[in-house]
Amino acid sequence: MTDPNETRDLAGAFQKYFTIAPALTPEDRNEVYRIRHDVYCRDLGWEPVRADGMETDTADKHSVHCLLRKQGTGEPVGCTRLILAKGQEALPFEDSCRHVLDRSLVDPSQLPRDTIGEVSRLAVVGAFRQRKGEQNMAMTSASETNFAMDQPMPRFPFIPVSLYLAAAAVARHLQVEHVFVLTEPRLASHFSRIGFDIRTVGGEIEHRGIRVPSLLSSSKVVENLRPMIRPLYDIVQQSVEASFARHPEVRSALKDAGWCRQT
Repeated sequence: MTDPNETRDLAGAFQKYFTIAPALTPEDRNEVYRIRHDVYCRDLGWEPVRADGMETDTADKHSVHCLLRKQGTGEPVGCTRLILAKGQEALPFEDSCRHVLDRSLVDPSQLPRDTIGEVSRLAVVGAFRQRKGEQNMAMTSASETNFAMDQPMPRFPFIPVSLYLAAAAVARHLQVEHVFVLTEPRLASHFSRIGFDIRTVGGEIEHRGIRVPSLLSSSKVVENLRPMIRPLYDIVQQSVEASFARHPEVRSALKDAGWCRQT
């Protein structure tokens, strides 16, 4: 039975079950690619199965990946990535949402390229998305019930929330202010219920289901987080900061390539 006190301590419950950090070593990045292959290629059939068992694309070379593991065992649970803008080369959403983006709200072509990024390739391994109706989803459900703060702890969507928080913390660390993501139409409103600063900035497209472009500002991501959520973000942010401190060569390489702010 769930301890009622845990429902008032999301950060403590998260640490009980999971760890999360940027995947800054080749070994960790390969783990990310294996998760994606299992989910996107083998489970869902969205990408072709590959002989090496790793799903990669050209954007991975200018991305920072996040890896969620099970506490204690280190078992991989899920991943996502923050794609950094590569010069004037369009980010994936800039192509797919070209005709639906509301440029009166935001025009990425008018923003400094080292201040924009895109969250994509969120994937959760099958064993952690096996609730009824979720077998054919890349991530666990973001339903109204899951986001209700009075629900038992296992129903709180730690996996997608922590992965989005990690991507936001990476963007904040790298001073990538404008973070775009393709979401299910109702996801932005669900995240707003926990104070997550994300808003829809365009119309619908078909991309493995109906999706809309959404935007978050990394510098504002913590401003309105509900008091129960803020400690969870703090844990994620501390992990991000500690990981980059252990691997200063990664940030230096990103700066030298012009993929993040020079300050």
